Amino acid sequence: MKLNFPKHIFVAMLGLYTATATAQNTQSGYFVDDYTYRFQMNPAIGNSHNFVSMPGLGNVNVAMDGNLGINNVLFDVNGRTSLFLNPGVSVEQVMDGLHDSNRVGADVKLSVLSSGFKAWGGYNTVSVNARVGADVRIPKALFSLLKEGVQNSTYDISNVRARATSYAEIALGHSHDISPEWRVGATLKFLVGIGDMDARFHDARLTLGTDDWSIVADADMHASVKGLSYKTDIYTDKTDGKERRYVSGIDVDGFGPNGFGLGLDLGAIYKPAALPAWEFSASVLDLGFVSWGYDMVASTNGVKTFNTSRYTFSASENDPNSFSDEWDKVSDDISAIYQLDDMGDLGSRTTSLAATVNVGAKFTLPVYKPLSFGLLNTTRINGDFSWTDFRLSANIAPCRIFSGSVNMTAGTFGVGFGWMANLHVTGFNLFLGMDRTLGRLAKQGVPLSSNGQVNMGINFLF
Repeated sequence: MKLNFPKHIFVAMLGLYTATATAQNTQSGYFVDDYTYRFQMNPAIGNSHNFVSMPGLGNVNVAMDGNLGINNVLFDVNGRTSLFLNPGVSVEQVMDGLHDSNRVGADVKLSVLSSGFKAWGGYNTVSVNARVGADVRIPKALFSLLKEGVQNSTYDISNVRARATSYAEIALGHSHDISPEWRVGATLKFLVGIGDMDARFHDARLTLGTDDWSIVADADMHASVKGLSYKTDIYTDKTDGKERRYVSGIDVDGFGPNGFGLGLDLGAIYKPAALPAWEFSASVLDLGFVSWGYDMVASTNGVKTFNTSRYTFSASENDPNSFSDEWDKVSDDISAIYQLDDMGDLGSRTTSLAATVNVGAKFTLPVYKPLSFGLLNTTRINGDFSWTDFRLSANIAPCRIFSGSVNMTAGTFGVGFGWMANLHVTGFNLFLGMDRTLGRLAKQGVPLSSNGQVNMGINFLF
């Protein structure tokens, strides 16, 4: 695989976006009575029933979040779907819909097997979960470079980053009342790491002129995946004829556990006696780390710079030295700058989990207690990919066998509408919900917006 800066970077990011989906715990169910998995959002919450999940289908949570949608990169040109690079798509159409930093999050959470039961003075949970997460960040300057050519003199694409991680967790939780007003809970998680990759441009600036151009790049990739190795190829410098090896791809021979870690969830609920209609709650989830057994590093090995006046660029596509033609000629020179060296296995590395903070308040209508209103703030603390969300919900439990919620959300990724329906008859529980209801879909079934979430599960009650 020979890369071509920066188009292949963009294609790789877009491919990760279209191939993955993202999820966290379902915020729409936080205030829903008898929603079985509320304890995963606040370990102080206990169920009124014992349960065991249907293997693999107890709690399936899949979603997407971000501010870059398919409709920002794909456009309708004369009835055909085209990439934003199509000349039939104007620069204004592309740039007006973008942000300075364009983000897409990816995360899947699957309950392999879960159970909850009353014992030891409280409520206890045991869960085995599989979790996969991915995040991508693409600066607006990269779109500008690809779409506008040399109209701007300098392009700073330093904040390109992509990260993906996967691990399994065994979670043991317990909650109980410590007073008539207070209930607390905690969940301890034993983590088995499967893989983690983090690629980042620490510095990447391209300056184009009509008589000369220069580029500065400082990039690296850390890969902690069992059996992974980098493919390499040989690059020959046209200036001095020297040869050097660079990373051209990835090989994975085998697959399995590659790290171990610990995680902790903490939660509390406060029901003030003086305000019986009110309930306040807070939780901190996924405090912890994973220590990985490998750290396969590919790097520019420091800051690389390149300056040349061997090429000239013309803004006119009709000239022999048009941007597109000249760009093809210099792709090898550019590749010498951003190509990564295989640094080998540098040993173990440790990464922190993406922590989540939930703070909620619920008011139960005194004249009709099956109806309540809730306000929930959820904040994900994840470095470059942090976000926050406020959700106002109306929750109802009109009969013994059904409860549900409708809610509006606003935050880092805009506004949206969520809902949950929860059926809990004798011996059986089925729920379905969405934190952000899916809008229009592309022909490939991918949402045009990067925000959408689906949560469903089947459990047995006893």
